[in-house]
Amino acid sequence: MADSANKTIIVTEKRSRFWSRIGWIGFLVCLALLIAQSDARKSYFDRTGGIQERFFSGETNANNKIAVIHVSGAILTGSGFVKQQIDRIRQDENIKGVILRINSPGGTISGSHYLYHHLSELRKARNLPMVVSMGGVAASGGYYIAMAVGPGENLIYAEPTTTTGSIGVIIPNYNITGLLDKFGVKDESIKSHPLKDMLSMTRPMTDEEKLILQDYVDESFRRFKRVILATRPQLKGTAADSLQDPQSEKDLATGQIFTADQAMQSQLIDQIGFVEDAVARIRELAGLTDRNSKVVEYRRPFSLSGMLGVASAPDRIEHDSRPQAEFWNATAPQAYYISTTIPPLMSSLPLAK
Repeated sequence: MADSANKTIIVTEKRSRFWSRIGWIGFLVCLALLIAQSDARKSYFDRTGGIQERFFSGETNANNKIAVIHVSGAILTGSGFVKQQIDRIRQDENIKGVILRINSPGGTISGSHYLYHHLSELRKARNLPMVVSMGGVAASGGYYIAMAVGPGENLIYAEPTTTTGSIGVIIPNYNITGLLDKFGVKDESIKSHPLKDMLSMTRPMTDEEKLILQDYVDESFRRFKRVILATRPQLKGTAADSLQDPQSEKDLATGQIFTADQAMQSQLIDQIGFVEDAVARIRELAGLTDRNSKVVEYRRPFSLSGMLGVASAPDRIEHDSRPQAEFWNATAPQAYYISTTIPPLMSSLPLAK
């Protein structure tokens, strides 16, 4: 009888442990679901992509902040990391000034103007002083974006080795008919109108198409010059008034690139200096000191999918990064504010650290 009693007790303990484990597993599953739902709800209303703030310099415990917005790489859509930084700053009342750090050769017209528009709106809506700090290159669309600082004194800084300028518009086009003839390849596309395949690489461009595309480029070029003159009024009526007189010997809007010294002489920039000089200027404009303010920047949140190169859901909504999508984006007929004749194949990227 004693042996039988002992066996009964052992069976009861095992059952108890089993149901206890089931209970803990159920609790952990419910907790994971609640966390997932909370994150999903948060991400639904979050326009910043969950980007994280990081200390850059200054007083670590200061409440007043100066934000650095990084614009790096070629620009395609304009949405993405740069727009997320703008949205994050718009929500942070402790930010008293913005450093626009540009290291970009430019990109599409629409993407460049999209960023220019939202940066300008941020400056006006929050009444924030803004200063540009140019990195290795801030040309064409990169220079266009710099105009978001608005008119003022000592607002655009370039490093001594910065390449800037390249003010102009280009629609890349390549004629490969000779190559196709060599291999006996013919284009027999069916189209709704003779103009539907403008910029086709498989046939020469007609005179009518050249006129249409030239008008398109000219209109985009006029917009570029209007944006510059709105921010750089000192270029009007001066020896460097290249943007008004296309026949001027000192025309700055030929697509030419300039060194920092040349840009300084031509009044395309205000000062030659590094990001620290831009920080000092923004503190002056915002009425801050290095003891009551800190400089912050932003980076993407860590994710396993990002390490594996897999686009998250928000990224897929804003920009399809699959190779075939990149191919169609790059080959679509469009004009560029960019300092190269090769269309950009990559979208804007966050500053690599």
